[in-house]
Amino acid sequence: MSRKTSDTERKYSSYELEVMAVIEALKKFRPYVLGIPFKIVTDCIAFKQTMNKKDISSKIARWALMLEEYDYVIEHRQGTRMRHVDALSRNPVCMIIQDSLTLQILKAQNSDENVKAIKDLLKIKNQHDDYIIKGDLLYKSIKGNDLLVVPEDMQMSLIKSAHEKGHFSVKRTEDHLINEFYIPKLKQKIEKCISNCITCILASKKQGKQEGELHPIPKVELPLDTYHVDHLGPLESTNKNYKHILCVIDSFTKFVWLYPTKSTSSQEVISKLELQKSVF
Repeated sequence: MSRKTSDTERKYSSYELEVMAVIEALKKFRPYVLGIPFKIVTDCIAFKQTMNKKDISSKIARWALMLEEYDYVIEHRQGTRMRHVDALSRNPVCMIIQDSLTLQILKAQNSDENVKAIKDLLKIKNQHDDYIIKGDLLYKSIKGNDLLVVPEDMQMSLIKSAHEKGHFSVKRTEDHLINEFYIPKLKQKIEKCISNCITCILASKKQGKQEGELHPIPKVELPLDTYHVDHLGPLESTNKNYKHILCVIDSFTKFVWLYPTKSTSSQEVISKLELQKSVF
């Protein structure tokens, strides 16, 4: 049996989708398995561990309650031994693409000096930092899953490809990669990829206070009618303790007057402007 996920379900994490698949299958085949012992075989080790926890999310708790009426045991099986199951839910074109990607990674691994060094070390010691070799490909075992090691030259292109399938968030892009590939500091690299994605930049809205409209000051064609006033500084103090420069600009002629000031107080600004007014 199979079915499509709804718009809400597409936002689930990979772990929640794994659990939901089990629940949906049991709903479908309830008349055949209710009352008899059976085994749930999954490559999601988190599912097996979560069923033994007391503190779980409300959604998972509801699903766990549904499982209470069944007589079952959960068996974890590594993803590399479950490829025949994955094939049932994949389009043949996707499988061809996956095989092509594996060949690209193999070629990249053979060109990467760090990967070749680890492979040479494994040929001597047979075990090193949870790395293993299968079919001339280098994998790293993490929490019971064998993840394909992606050489540095291919990491950003693989992340970009996963992200651009739907311009997903950091979390969803990570979910697409974390169960199959080993990329050190994956989250930081995904964040860097998304921060440089033009489509995401154009589509994203700025957070916080939004930009307002400009309100230019109207000016007349007459010198000394309107002034623009601002302070520069603080700067290094002079012998007379001047730390700022008061800048006054005539909006019509663009003529500039500069006055040293000891502070930015309004009283000092007014005194300088009155001085300038008396001159003209």
